[in-house]
Amino acid sequence: MEKVKLFATWSSPFVKRIVWALKLKNIECEIIYEDLANKSPELLKYNPIHKKVPVLVHNEIAVCESLVILEYIDETWNDVYPLLPEDPLERANERFWAKFGDEQVLPSFFGYVMKQGKDQEEAKETMSAHLKRVEQLLSEKKFFSGDRLGFLDLAFGWLAENSRPLEVITGLKLVDEDSLPNIYTWKDKFLSIPSIQECWPDQETLIAKYQKMKESESK
Repeated sequence: MEKVKLFATWSSPFVKRIVWALKLKNIECEIIYEDLANKSPELLKYNPIHKKVPVLVHNEIAVCESLVILEYIDETWNDVYPLLPEDPLERANERFWAKFGDEQVLPSFFGYVMKQGKDQEEAKETMSAHLKRVEQLLSEKKFFSGDRLGFLDLAFGWLAENSRPLEVITGLKLVDEDSLPNIYTWKDKFLSIPSIQECWPDQETLIAKYQKMKESESK
């Protein structure tokens, strides 16, 4: 019998994409929530390099880094709800944009939200440029991965999950129907999928977390 464990924190956008993938593929998994201020010996054993979540442990073999874990899940349980396309070029394209999302879009998004004054205005330009590129990916498509939710949608899931809580605490328009209509429409489709809804965090708790982060950043 296969044994699957996931070392996680409840609010990590990198963890959430793994939880969504497991849910879509109906994979039973024990989720172990970590206190990152007091990391468990098990987490340090399974991820001695980066010492962070998420870590997927499948039959006592650890897989680290969320995009790598997504691919591992898809290849290991490839008979249920494939996430990546079959065409090698399309697969490579989704990997490229997922990496761009993690390395460029996500840091600029949270950087803009958390900064103040002139720094925030400069960050806005970078974020807006990146989001426009993401907006173009959805041209004439229902999801980033095509007609149904797939790997790239899970990679960008943080954008759907976090935009509203961050808008609440900042009063900023982050995913605007007028300027980003494709992302705005995609966000609603993404959030309406039952497997996504089942793993949805309490929004008020998420808002409180980001409020505390913003207050800490401004000190």
